[in-house]
Amino acid sequence: MAGSAPPARRWLLLEHPGPWRIDAIAGSGIDPGVLSTLIKKAGAATRILLIRRPGRIDRRAARRWILAGLDSTPVTGRWRDDNDLLAAADALVAAPPPPMEPPQPLILVCAHGVHDVCCALRGRPVALELASRWPELVWECSHIGGDRFAPNVVLLPDGFYYGNLDPASAVDTVEAHLAGTVLPDRLRGMARYLPPVQAAAIAAYERYGPLSPSDVAVQATEQIGPHHGHGSETIVDLVIEPQQREVTVRVLSARRTDAQLTCRATRQTPATEYRIIDFSPR
Repeated sequence: MAGSAPPARRWLLLEHPGPWRIDAIAGSGIDPGVLSTLIKKAGAATRILLIRRPGRIDRRAARRWILAGLDSTPVTGRWRDDNDLLAAADALVAAPPPPMEPPQPLILVCAHGVHDVCCALRGRPVALELASRWPELVWECSHIGGDRFAPNVVLLPDGFYYGNLDPASAVDTVEAHLAGTVLPDRLRGMARYLPPVQAAAIAAYERYGPLSPSDVAVQATEQIGPHHGHGSETIVDLVIEPQQREVTVRVLSARRTDAQLTCRATRQTPATEYRIIDFSPR
């Protein structure tokens, strides 16, 4: 799992009761002109997701949109008509608001069953269990990547991805994270970093924990070989800040044996694994 979090800097979350198509955004029914504006202003660093509350949904209520970025205060609005989402488009290109201490967390659980049935069968019980503890923080969301690790949970604004959860382990993992401790055994990665760098940071959490989400900092990276290609190496210099430890991690990008990676996959495909080949104090 290590290194499987899709890199992103921001998330535009659009409340939408469903049904969600395989391509949730394109099939959302939102006016094509509005949708085109949102996608254009979102750019490559912003992911657009559909969200909904777990359980029964009042389809008549005004919906919410949320723009959440790494380590920043979320911007929110309401929408009934598609044109109301143009306010979200404006927020995408506006200066972010001053940071609030601490920013309100968001808990996203992938439950996009049409995209992959595993996400619904495994994700919805996790969403319901988490919502019983944190009803105002939890949303089901559309596809976030890594269906083979379902159920998947994303914690914002930290941008941490956790996978292979069940209702009990999801509560333990989220509770620890919100309290300031990362449990690395189910950690997929951090969206702020590229995949091999995520793997290096996870190795530090495993060796030096318990640590908080902000306790592992990337000081420098160096790529050897084809960019993110199989057989390439990434050298990552890390600082474990509370302990003032400095370490260098070498990560090998390796092609895994072809396998059925998702529940709906019709053929076997390869995936990349990020292997720690050296972890040395500096």
